[in-house]
Amino acid sequence: MARYIGPKTKIARKFGAAIYGDDKNFEKRKNQPPGQHGVNKRRNAKRSEYAVQLMEKQKAKYTYGILEKQFANLYEKANRAKGVTGEVLLQLCESRLDNVVYRLGFAKTRAGARQLVSHRHITVNGGLVNIPSYSLKAGDIIAVREKSKSLDVVADSLAYKSNYEWLQFNDEKKEGTFVSAPERIQIPEDIKEQLIVELYSK
Repeated sequence: MARYIGPKTKIARKFGAAIYGDDKNFEKRKNQPPGQHGVNKRRNAKRSEYAVQLMEKQKAKYTYGILEKQFANLYEKANRAKGVTGEVLLQLCESRLDNVVYRLGFAKTRAGARQLVSHRHITVNGGLVNIPSYSLKAGDIIAVREKSKSLDVVADSLAYKSNYEWLQFNDEKKEGTFVSAPERIQIPEDIKEQLIVELYSK
């Protein structure tokens, strides 16, 4: 499957936010957009309403590592579901297996979590799942495969894990439970989802 493998700091500078996590290079140049004329771009920038909405959609796509067609499908699903479309869209993004593996602390980045899943290191309810976009349901148990629990990358990442109310973690078994899709207030990402809804509604 196609995925973005270019310079991540450049993308983070484009949005003015560390969407890929801690980045020393981004911190040094976060106030300067990428490109030869980056400083002048920021100084003279006056974006149209469409440009602002498109930027927000791209920011969400890069944050969660989702391609255009996948993201459009998620929006359609969110639009058909009950509730506020923008919030449901973010809940669907957060319910992806690669994102939950990242949130549980098995990997330091979503890209790392995606690799763990695709390399068959992760199980859901005891069965191997190697599809990063797999949508989790309330009560699903996500764990590191028994043979993979000794991986240094997993141990190193777990040392810096964060806790989320919508996830329960068993440190002894190295497994977590997807309690429920998070409420909007529980999602830490700085994404203005209403702008994305406005873009797709045109």
